[in-house]
Order: sequence, then C-alpha cells, then structure tokens
Amino acid sequence: MRKLYPIITLSILLLVLTGCGYTSTSLLPPDLKSIHVESFENKINPAQEVSDKRMSYSYWPGLETQLTRSVIDGFIFDRHLDIKSEQKADLVLKGQLTDFRQFPLTYDRGNNVTELRVQITVDLELYNNKTGKRMWTENSFTGWSSYDVTGDSAKTESEGVRLAVQDISQRIVERVVENW
Repeated sequence: MRKLYPIITLSILLLVLTGCGYTSTSLLPPDLKSIHVESFENKINPAQEVSDKRMSYSYWPGLETQLTRSVIDGFIFDRHLDIKSEQKADLVLKGQLTDFRQFPLTYDRGNNVTELRVQITVDLELYNNKTGKRMWTENSFTGWSSYDVTGDSAKTESEGVRLAVQDISQRIVERVVENW
C-alpha cells in the first residue's frame, strides 16, 4: 500500500496542474467592454396548437420583461461587461422569446404529475456596435428548470418559471462573455 502513495500523490498533482481548461476570464476582444441588452421581443403565439397532449404550450404574460431584466442582472453580476445605453455600448444583444413550454417529467403510481419542467427558448443576435457587424446568431437557445409540484420540496409554477428564466439568463451571459 505504501508503494501506491507516491503514484496517487503524483496523479493528483498532475490533475491539479493540468486542470480542465476552464477560465473565468472573458474571451471577448479587450476593446469590447460594454453591452446594451435590447428588450426581448415576445414572438410566442398565445393561440398555439398543442400536438403533443403531454406538453402545455403557454403564453406567460411579461416573460419577455422578466427575461430582459434577468439577463441585464446576469451581466451586472458577471462583471465582464458594463451595461450601457445603445449609443455608448460596444456590443448590442438582441433577443426574441420564441417558445415557452411546461411538461410533466415524473408521475406517481396514481398517474398524477409529481415533477414538471419549464423550458424557455430564444433566438439571439450579438452585434459589435462599433462596426455594426453581427458577431453571431444563436437560434433555439434553451434554458430550463425542473420542479416538484407535490411533497416537501414542492414549488409554485411562478417559482419554476423564475428558475428557468434564471437558467437561460446565465447561459446567455456565458454565451456572450465566453464567446464559445
């Protein structure tokens, strides 16, 4: 067993030193320091037909406003890009809310829903405001949350939506800042 200690120690040291390539710094060019987030446009049709009866397509009033605010808050929290007016910003992020779904994930023995998933989908465009050129487009960009509807850890529908908004907002900020 004592012969294994140096090998284990060396293995751990190599893992720590090599890391996984993750960085918390922005991968954007250094001259891009600010962003303007346009209000998300809600393109969801409230009268949309549901082909899969297990899913519930929904129109959530004010979701676009909630999403816009959450994305702005995400950039403020991230601190890689300052929030500025469109005229003063280096970057402009435009987004359209294209889909909002709720659907059951799990059922109990009585075939009652015990867990739901909320899924939010957006189309995004990022522009370099200095050049006017589009840097990238991302269609069908999705965030989600799952939540229990029964039991001790049950959440309300509003809480489930808030968690999904938080998830997609974080993903949007990462997409912009990390520029993958």
